[in-house]
Amino acid sequence: MTQAELLAQPADAYMNEAQQAFFQDLLLRQRTELQVRIADEFQQLREQEPSSDPSDVGTAEEQRQWQLRLLEREKKLLDKIDDSLDSLAQGDYGWCTETGEPIGLKRLLLRPTTTLCIEAKERQEQREKHQRTA
Repeated sequence: MTQAELLAQPADAYMNEAQQAFFQDLLLRQRTELQVRIADEFQQLREQEPSSDPSDVGTAEEQRQWQLRLLEREKKLLDKIDDSLDSLAQGDYGWCTETGEPIGLKRLLLRPTTTLCIEAKERQEQREKHQRTA
């Protein structure tokens, strides 16, 4: 199924077997791509050679810290993908964890690991904004 075919389905077909299969395939492809990127980053970290020039050492350490932050973010995304795949297996995927309403196909296409509908996400962001200013 293509994205266009997915979006052309009627609203009452939300999260039917074909849609679930589409998102499972999408998540599995993203997971594989992410695992390859993580493996490549780890390989680059292992291959870095120490330098005796102090400015090179500082630059290399900064690069290493940047790569470690990137790996941490990618690991978190990998965990979210795994959670989404678990949710699919349990039949909960595509439904807002806060309201129980459908998240929506367009939102899931943009962010397949989301667990909140747009309204719930906006409320969450408002609460976080309020807590930062308080």
